Amino acid sequence: MPFSVLFVGEVVGTFILCFIGCASVMQVLLTNTKGSMGFLSSGSGWLVICVSWGFAVAFSVYATGWSSGAHINPAVTLGMAAIGYIPWSWVPIMCLGQVIGAFLGSIAAYLSYMNHWALTEDLTLKLCTFCTFPQVRNWKNNFLAEFWGTFMLLFGVLFIIDPHNGAGPLAPFLIGMLVMTIGLSIGGSTGWAINPARDLGPRIAHAILPIPGGKRDSDWGYAWIPIVATSVGGIVGALVYMWIWPLFGAAVPLPL
Repeated sequence: MPFSVLFVGEVVGTFILCFIGCASVMQVLLTNTKGSMGFLSSGSGWLVICVSWGFAVAFSVYATGWSSGAHINPAVTLGMAAIGYIPWSWVPIMCLGQVIGAFLGSIAAYLSYMNHWALTEDLTLKLCTFCTFPQVRNWKNNFLAEFWGTFMLLFGVLFIIDPHNGAGPLAPFLIGMLVMTIGLSIGGSTGWAINPARDLGPRIAHAILPIPGGKRDSDWGYAWIPIVATSVGGIVGALVYMWIWPLFGAAVPLPL
């Protein structure tokens, strides 16, 4: 497949993902939005965020799955390469496209809520609309949360797209529901990046954008967790999937 197709597909897919996803967090956390008032202020905003990210994934995969495969996530790309589903030569261009798409998507979301930045006094909440931020900062536990979340993502995605299951056109929707479910289950610890590009691209955007009302630092000391833990989790999840298939008595599926 031409590198240009891989690159553009991943830019567009990850743009869609982070535009919808980051905008949903802005809807809930920024001051005086429709989503920050009423029933969302009771704590159910996390449900809105998880559902929005899940459907953002589904839409992204439907939109660009036919072109680049819609990995929209370096952890997925690394996991697929580790088990031979894609060549390693594809990895750099796809990951670059994913980070650029996430960066641009978060900027589009930022521009959509321009009236609300100056009204929001909590500078950490502003950061959290772009990238992940742990509720309790503990490197070991934060790493494990992101590792297991991404492990389950790759493990689940590979079963969903497996030809034995016949998901077909429903696969993108089911992948989105998997992402939503991971968020609703273990996402509350770290904000559930499970995607290095989803965190890194918007974090870069936060660092360089002029945010009305001020901003804090971009928390680069934590940024390695959603990059390293998710990458390792994705690779291990894919490898465990390949190890389990023979135990079921079934042939390992051929590369996509």
